[in-house]
Amino acid sequence: MENINYLQEVTLAEKELLKAIGSSDISQLDTLLHDDLLFTNPMGQTISKEMDLQAYRSGEMQVNSIESSELQVALVGDNAVVAVTIKLTGTFARFPLDGIYRYTRVWKKFDNSWKVIAGSCVIKSAQV
Repeated sequence: MENINYLQEVTLAEKELLKAIGSSDISQLDTLLHDDLLFTNPMGQTISKEMDLQAYRSGEMQVNSIESSELQVALVGDNAVVAVTIKLTGTFARFPLDGIYRYTRVWKKFDNSWKVIAGSCVIKSAQV
């Protein structure tokens, strides 16, 4: 039964994360991302939680639309590995974003909440 609940909780956390990204909700992102997060972006750079939040605070990261598909979740104890396809449009550092990306995120349960502790993203297809 715990696995079913964890699966539902992680799926909901993923939806909350996408909503926070789409609306640049820094407070919610701060809640969902672990302080020691390491994330590798499509350019091969590894960024921290603070670097990610600063991109939203400064307006460097602007999301116009975001939608997910192909969500897969693998539960490993109090961890979850998520693979999801994201269609994203917006800008980053004034460069247009318009493509389909494949994200892998690792979530860990801390007390009663799930937090992203690691992740990476690759470009599945992009509009130039």
